[in-house]
Order: sequence, then C-alpha cells, then structure tokens
Amino acid sequence: MDDDHGQLLAGRYRLSQLLGQGGMGAVWQAHDEQLERDVAVKELRLPEHLGDAERQNWIARLDREARAAARLKHPGIITVHDRVSSPDGRPWIVMELVDGGSLADLIEAQGALTPQRTAEVGRQVAAALGAAHRMGITHRDIKPANILLEGDRVVLTDFGIAALEGDATLTATGMIMGTPAFMAPEQVRGLPATAESDLWSLGATLYAAVEGHAPFAGTAPSAVLVAVVTEPPIPAVRAGALGPVLDGLLHKDPAARLTMDQLRAQLNGTAAPPPPVAPAAFATPTMPARSPVVRQVGAGPTVGPRPARRRRFAPWVKLGAMMLVVSLVLAVGYALDHQ
Repeated sequence: MDDDHGQLLAGRYRLSQLLGQGGMGAVWQAHDEQLERDVAVKELRLPEHLGDAERQNWIARLDREARAAARLKHPGIITVHDRVSSPDGRPWIVMELVDGGSLADLIEAQGALTPQRTAEVGRQVAAALGAAHRMGITHRDIKPANILLEGDRVVLTDFGIAALEGDATLTATGMIMGTPAFMAPEQVRGLPATAESDLWSLGATLYAAVEGHAPFAGTAPSAVLVAVVTEPPIPAVRAGALGPVLDGLLHKDPAARLTMDQLRAQLNGTAAPPPPVAPAAFATPTMPARSPVVRQVGAGPTVGPRPARRRRFAPWVKLGAMMLVVSLVLAVGYALDHQ
C-alpha cells in the first residue's frame, strides 16, 4: 500500500508519508514543492473488479467532496487547495495538513472525554455545520473519525458523501451511505438526509466522546441499524451536564430534535468552565483619624493625649470595637462574593 511513496503528483506534490487509509481511499502527507509547504493529499483507491460505471460513480463522489469543501470557508472546515489526477487517472484532493489526530484516535488512546471538553468539541463542530448548512450542504457522515483535533482547534473533514443542493444524487438504489452507529434513523430508512440528520449524527458523536462508546450497539452492522431505528440509546452515565444535549439530539423524529440555535446555546453553557471560586475578601479596616497611643512597658513618658483620655477605653469597649470591625470585614467579604 506504500507503492506511491515518493511519487510526484501534478509536477509539484511529493508524497512522503501515509497518514491513514480506509476501504476506498488513503490520506498522505505530501510536500508542495512549488509553495514549499506540507499538505495532505487524499487519493481514491478502487477495487479492480469494479466496472466502468461504478468507477465513474466513485470518481464523481471524490469530485463531490472537493467541490463541497472548496465552497466552504470556515476555520472549522478542512481547506481544499487543489484537485489533481495521477498518471493512471486516479483523482487526488490536495488539502491543508491538520497537525493532529482525529477525535476517534483520541477516544481510543485516552478513553472518554470530560463533558466540558466534549461540549467544546461539539460547539466548534456545530459552528462548522451551521456554515455548511447555510451553503446548502449536508455532510451526511458526521462521526469521530471525521473530526480532526489540532490543539484547541476542531476541524470537520471528509465531505465524501455530502449532499450538495442542486447536485444529482450519486447514491445507487438500495445503497446506504454512512457509518451505521452514527447514522440518523431517517437515513437508515432510506429517506433523504437533511440538516437534522447531521444534528443526530453530531449527537451520536458527542455521546461516543463523553461515554467512550457509540450510543447503539449490535453484533453486526445490520443489528446496529435496527437499534438506531427501533431502540433508545444506551443510557449515558458520564454525560453530566451534557445529558440534555444528547437527549435533545437523539430523538427519532427529526422535528423533535434540538435546532442548531438551541444546540449552540446549550453547548456554550456546558463548554464554559465553572467560574473560579474567589478567595475570601478581607478588607483592611480604615484607620481611625486619631490612633490611640500604645505605651510600651518600661518606656518613658509618651507624647500624645493625657492618660485620663486613655482610661476611657474600658475592656468591654475594646471588645465591642473589635467585634464591630470583624463584622464589617465579614460583611464586605460576603458582598464581594455575591456580586
């Protein structure tokens, strides 16, 4: 599978490292020798037994991905630079190189994420999806493997089966496009995918992130598809404050799901870290205008008020004054803590 290592595409993109591969494609790191930068290049790998019609269908699918992503300009969506062909006619998409793994990689390596971290991922993906939906593009394959993480940046990628408004469908009759555990019920039933379908898939993705596993399980893909359509999700036990978001997205009825605006409002609240606990405020009491003079033992005569004035501060008066100062300090501290 590394036979393409070192290949020069379109006279400028030198393949250097295989980053990942699936059943129908692979992603390489390459060096753009004209602009002197590293890029990611996605190739389409087709089985030899495919007929001409099927090959053209898959090539059109890759072109669809390039067009879909190229129409979108958003920090949360992968940037497409070019579409080229190799000498043997295979199509390749040249994209920005995201310096980080996928959400699926992170879950596999570290286990479940915290609700706050999951909500932040969801907040950024929701913003990217909102931009795509406003352009008439439905992703149709939101899942952890298609979400890349680069530091604090979250990037949505792989628009390979995206539905573009105005494009003829590439899906053959009876063919299910998507990943079973993250497909919306209406997609499983063969109905057209909509923006609400993407929201379901995002809900399933966030569930997988915070729980460490997908919301529906089965011994085979077909069993998972049945569970998606007919069964409730596996009860979440780690979601915490994210629970209402998951419940709101994983409704079987698309009309009952959270809207994008509702989702983003809820995620903004969940992703925000709890406010820091302010230390107790102890204000320095204001010094009286005329401080009492303290006479040191063994010292000579002091300069200040006459002794007769000092004798007026009886012990109970001093105790009362001290209690008053303490009360004022506590009151100021309480007021600051409750601003």
